[in-house]
Amino acid sequence: MPVQATLLVVDDEELIRWSVNEHMRAKGFRVVEAEDGVQALKLVEEHAPDVILTDLNMPKMGGLQFLRALRESGRDTPVVVLTAHGGVDSAVEATQLGATGYLAKPFDLREVALAVEKALDNHRLAREVHYLRGRQTAHYGSIIGESPAMQKLFDVLRRLEDVEAPTVLLTGESGTGKDLIAHAIHESGPRKSGPMMEVDCAALPEQLIESELFGHERGSFTDAKQTKRGLFEVARGGTIFLDEIGEMSQGTQAKLLRALESRCFKRVGGVSSIRLDAGVIAATNRDLGDEVAKGNFREDLYFRLNVIRVQIPSLRERREDVGPLCEHFIERFAREFRRDVRGISGEALERLRGYGWPGNVRELRNLIERMVILDPHEIIEADHLPAEVRYSRSSTTGSTPFVLPEEGVDLEEVEKSLLQQALDRTGGNQSAAARLLGISRYALRYRIEKHGLA
Repeated sequence: MPVQATLLVVDDEELIRWSVNEHMRAKGFRVVEAEDGVQALKLVEEHAPDVILTDLNMPKMGGLQFLRALRESGRDTPVVVLTAHGGVDSAVEATQLGATGYLAKPFDLREVALAVEKALDNHRLAREVHYLRGRQTAHYGSIIGESPAMQKLFDVLRRLEDVEAPTVLLTGESGTGKDLIAHAIHESGPRKSGPMMEVDCAALPEQLIESELFGHERGSFTDAKQTKRGLFEVARGGTIFLDEIGEMSQGTQAKLLRALESRCFKRVGGVSSIRLDAGVIAATNRDLGDEVAKGNFREDLYFRLNVIRVQIPSLRERREDVGPLCEHFIERFAREFRRDVRGISGEALERLRGYGWPGNVRELRNLIERMVILDPHEIIEADHLPAEVRYSRSSTTGSTPFVLPEEGVDLEEVEKSLLQQALDRTGGNQSAAARLLGISRYALRYRIEKHGLA
């Protein structure tokens, strides 16, 4: 039994509720009580109990009506029913509605504990079996995806599992998880025992990236005090991941093209050719076809990288995955930060599904992490969500116009919040953050200094 599993006791007799409460609390349960089905439905929404013990004959709403309403709401919470002597027919009907067990009154409290714990264990076992059966389709490595868009992506990844040293181009919006896909390709391929070397092409200045990729000989330039192996050399037998390749200068693009075409390269200042023995995965959030047309990216390199193109869907294209992703992030961060957050309400989940997610999965992950740390509730409700999510209206283009709440806003705080979110989503890349906000980099810097975010 998990620590502090929650039991909902539903019975119109106060003495029965009290005795069950005392006994089950001593067994380590957290107990909440309801005197009829109407009250019980409200408590189900508030507390999301792990197991329910309910009488059948109650005023306002009886046990069968309550059980029927519970199942119609989509909840599969295990239920043990209590029935008076001779009420076997009602117990059978309850079982048909999904009750996992029943007890006849009068009962022994030890029988109640055994029935509740058995229902809880059987439910957990059924969920684990369901999870394991669905894991092949709902997951690929550490990547979660039940939507049709992600199933198509997983199918492509499976076809790469036996390909030796593939050249793959990952495209998709910022925050879609291109780095996770790159790692999944490496870890499921023939070179998984080899190293995986990562290069952020946007983070390295042009004068250093060539040395970082190909290495350099001692004395080849002023600071080259000793020979250095480049990442293409270190990645021998494994994979090299070129993130944000759309930011690479054209001079480096030409040298990269030669290395890919000839499968060999030279260190900066070197004369000996070194064989390129690594798979190459490149990723970008830019449309390289457009960049080619603008003259910012070499057409021949684009064609060379575009051998196997994998388009990562945005979160707007896979809204079915918002629920599983929320469950994963809540469980992960609640465990990591030792917070008692156990789930999310249906209304809150609908708000999240309706949001435009310009920052994609990264934005969702950051939102859940922030809520778990700073505003922990046992169940995340719609009212707990940030204003930009609660009052947003998503569109097919992914824009999320802000709707002014009735109570008004602090404009300075909204601006500061948007700046911080843009910087968080882009990992502090000011050029990318400025593009997200539709302002110039100069204007972004001014606002960063204004709000003391530097």
